[in-house]
Amino acid sequence: MLEDKLISLSQMMAEHMARPFPPSLRGRNIEGQDMVSLDADTYGYASGVLKGPLDARRRAGLTALPAVFEAVLPAIYDAYASEYFTHVRDLAVLTAEIETLRDRQRSGAATIQSTARHL
Repeated sequence: MLEDKLISLSQMMAEHMARPFPPSLRGRNIEGQDMVSLDADTYGYASGVLKGPLDARRRAGLTALPAVFEAVLPAIYDAYASEYFTHVRDLAVLTAEIETLRDRQRSGAATIQSTARHL
């Protein structure tokens, strides 16, 4: 399951790179968020997750993204820009899902090791 999600993430990232950034949002802030930075940060988290688990600082940044997207998406009125940033949000969601799966795998492995030591 994790492997399938990593493949999907890689495909989404390739799709994202094939799309031009919306010209109407270059240099714009929406709800206090620089849109170029939001795009770059999200891609950076996704790229990091493909390499392995995120460190605590990057994980905190990824965790903050849903609230950011919740604020900015309704304020985007350009159709292409809205579609573009909906894709970026979906990229962030998949990235977070992968991190959650890795956490579950690590905690499951730790539980098994702990149980084995007590036997």
